[in-house]
Amino acid sequence: MAQQAYVTETVDGGSGNEHRGDRLRRATHRFLDGWRGDPRIWRRGVLLAALAVVLALVMALHAHIPNRIGNLGSLTETFLPWAGLLVPVLLVLALVRRSATALIAVLLPAAVWLNLFGGLLTDKAGGGGDLTVATHNVNADNPDPSGTAREVAAAGADVLALEELKASAVPVYEQALAPTYKYHSVEGTVGLWSKYPISQVRAVDIKLGWTRALRATVTTPEGPVAVYVAHMPSVRVKMHAGFTAQQRDQSADALGEAIADERLSRVVLLGDLNGTMNDRSLNAVTSQMRSTQGAVGNGFGFSWPASFPMARIDQIMVRGVEPVSSWTLPRTASDHLPVAARVKLPADDS
Repeated sequence: MAQQAYVTETVDGGSGNEHRGDRLRRATHRFLDGWRGDPRIWRRGVLLAALAVVLALVMALHAHIPNRIGNLGSLTETFLPWAGLLVPVLLVLALVRRSATALIAVLLPAAVWLNLFGGLLTDKAGGGGDLTVATHNVNADNPDPSGTAREVAAAGADVLALEELKASAVPVYEQALAPTYKYHSVEGTVGLWSKYPISQVRAVDIKLGWTRALRATVTTPEGPVAVYVAHMPSVRVKMHAGFTAQQRDQSADALGEAIADERLSRVVLLGDLNGTMNDRSLNAVTSQMRSTQGAVGNGFGFSWPASFPMARIDQIMVRGVEPVSSWTLPRTASDHLPVAARVKLPADDS
């Protein structure tokens, strides 16, 4: 009896699967028949098709969106990767609307997005490298600076940059990082910690009236490297003014001039630039340096806000240095995620 019951259950299960398969096939046939038998599939969905074309143009021609009105161009470029989310929305609407015209049009923004960002979807990290660097905006209101310092130090970076250092919290960071880093220097609200000797430290004027950037020489086993630490001014989106980034843009220009004048051939920039690599307003910096995330990252590497990262505004950039890998670190008590990279140091020719 037990064996017979088992056989019956098996047959019933198979029958149920067959019924489900039949229902799926019938539904598919009905859907396709609706498309084949409807002469309006090319006339419907014109508005959806137009929206798809506009989306493709915005992504493809983002550099031509003017900044004269509320820095609209920079705002678009900051969140440009998220425009890809509209593609599946348009695709679903085109299917629901049964519009062949809209379906074909949706291919345009999909192709543009893949051309712009498809390379970020693969893991390009390599092995080896000579130096691990990390940067973290620790947040001036960080409730646990000591814990944040220990968590970042545990990542094993040889060189660590911290931004938004509150004067009263600096001794806490110094004490927590002392066991890992023998050398360090703090200028204003930014600091640099290193396992290798630091020299020629100076503040970098980024036109703010107070110090939020520094330059130092780190003497690694492979020779000297110029390391810049910077924290660009914050930007805001305001209804009456748009994307308020003028002060940030001026600071980026000043930082770009300082890096352009750097005499060492191997340069690393660590910091919170309050902007993405797509933002044209950071061109003074991005035009002469290479982003480690774009070169050897795995994914977009969004770093802010830590609770739900939407943009990569914390950057590690290099010149005369070969990036090997780049990644984000686990969340700390800050509102930013730490980011890290491994780089290879070619022979010094400065």
